[in-house]
Amino acid sequence: MKAVVLAAGQGTRIRPLSDSVPKPMLPVADRPLVAHTIDAAIDAGADEVVLVIGYEAETVREYFGSSYRGTPVSYAVQSEQAGTADAVNTARDHIEGPFAVLNGDNLYDPAAIERLFDNCPAVCAIEVDDPTSYGVLSTEGDAVSGIVEKPADPPTNLANAGAYAFPEEAREWLEVPASERGEHEITDVLATVIDEFEVTPVTLERWLDVGRPWELLEANEWKLSELERRVDGDVSADATLEGDVVVEAGATVKSGVVIEGPALIRSGATVGPNAYVRGATLVAADAKVGHAAEVKNSVLSRGASVSHLSYVGDSVLGRDVNFGAGTNVANLRHDDADIEFTVKGDRVSTGRRKFGVVAGDGVKTGINSSLSPGLKLSAGATTRPGETVERDR
Repeated sequence: MKAVVLAAGQGTRIRPLSDSVPKPMLPVADRPLVAHTIDAAIDAGADEVVLVIGYEAETVREYFGSSYRGTPVSYAVQSEQAGTADAVNTARDHIEGPFAVLNGDNLYDPAAIERLFDNCPAVCAIEVDDPTSYGVLSTEGDAVSGIVEKPADPPTNLANAGAYAFPEEAREWLEVPASERGEHEITDVLATVIDEFEVTPVTLERWLDVGRPWELLEANEWKLSELERRVDGDVSADATLEGDVVVEAGATVKSGVVIEGPALIRSGATVGPNAYVRGATLVAADAKVGHAAEVKNSVLSRGASVSHLSYVGDSVLGRDVNFGAGTNVANLRHDDADIEFTVKGDRVSTGRRKFGVVAGDGVKTGINSSLSPGLKLSAGATTRPGETVERDR
């Protein structure tokens, strides 16, 4: 079965992290987000991967090339973001036989993807407490009987998780009219398949739609929790590694460092001396954690640097961010309320009691900067030495 993986979007809700990197290529543990989806498809038996690309397409091409894990990879370009059915339709010439459609910005329970492939035609669903904000599947017996978007009176608690296994005939049903929001929806294709075939619902044990920065943090928490301890890099005899910590070959952990897993220190990264890394933390390739700095439950992207005597908690730092010495991130409100964050101009709840800052690529802070919880720093933004920053910039 061919797996069509949708990776064309920019990801406007996850800005500023997606300003120069397509959302599916943002880091989740030891690989880009979309690579976890592709790995699940290959493990389930996909014999070819078709990547639908658009925004910053070359970034995707450079990573996956023409073959990934011995599986052929081909590409289809969606020049205009006109919906999920339109995205799959751009890959139409690559489709022969049954095919799966997966979202490149979702994390799926891998075992469920295998069941999805085995039960084609099928659709993945996740049981949720409040289905009213999802597409919801209705069922009759062991088959899906329909799908309805954001119903006031949901027929079930099975939310559509955006993973499909379609019969070959569905290739001819990809050209669907635009919906009320002006997009060509893959759920309209699913509706036709439901009318013509018996479609099996496959329930996911776990699923995450990574749309906003704190969901990228959650994705890393998920995948870093699956690490098994491995130490291949240069670790000082005076350092302490507790729990599931991976130090890749080419990484350096200096004297006096304490790392409490799950944590991943990637090749080229440097930690310490006397630094403290804890929680689900990714220190990506060529990133640095300086002397006596503390990093907790955070993502440091490639080339990011947290200088000495700094604290970073529950935060996401883009590529080549440089936090000057003594930079401190606040990640908790005095009233213990959930932290809010700006998404497409609106302040929305993250649902998290602890959440720090999101810094786009190339952000630089002056020494002794103080950063408020829920702060967004756009790519290239700077702060002055000793400045307290309470508003997005």
